[in-house]
Amino acid sequence: MLIRLIYVSKAVDAQTHTLTDSILRKAHAWNTRHEITGVLCEGQGMFLQALEGERGTVTRLYARIFADPRHKDLELIHCESITQRRYGEWSMARVSLSDVDPQTKIVWPDFDPYSENGQLVMARIDELIVRGRVIDAPLSSGKG
Repeated sequence: MLIRLIYVSKAVDAQTHTLTDSILRKAHAWNTRHEITGVLCEGQGMFLQALEGERGTVTRLYARIFADPRHKDLELIHCESITQRRYGEWSMARVSLSDVDPQTKIVWPDFDPYSENGQLVMARIDELIVRGRVIDAPLSSGKG
């Protein structure tokens, strides 16, 4: 059974491209091996992520993410059974919530993923993909 899970969290320290690049490199390798797809949105000190895959695998991954000390206030926003992947072309894509710097204001100043329903958050993620910069592979920095 396939599921899609969406969560939001806040970065503990300054949110940098270096931090997110590190997360994406590890995610790409792990997700490829375990047939997980999805998208990571970053900005304004927040992470917003959608994960898709086999239910048990996504659940185990979410438990690992929940325990990650690099973020706090992790909250599950949406979880549903799916028959088709929405983000199937990416092991993990990145979309910036701002055009300049991860710390700058989000594109929608009134958007608070902690208070929105899952369908609205997914629609916002889709808008970000259309408007944002999507990375579909780990950044090259040698093998590792």
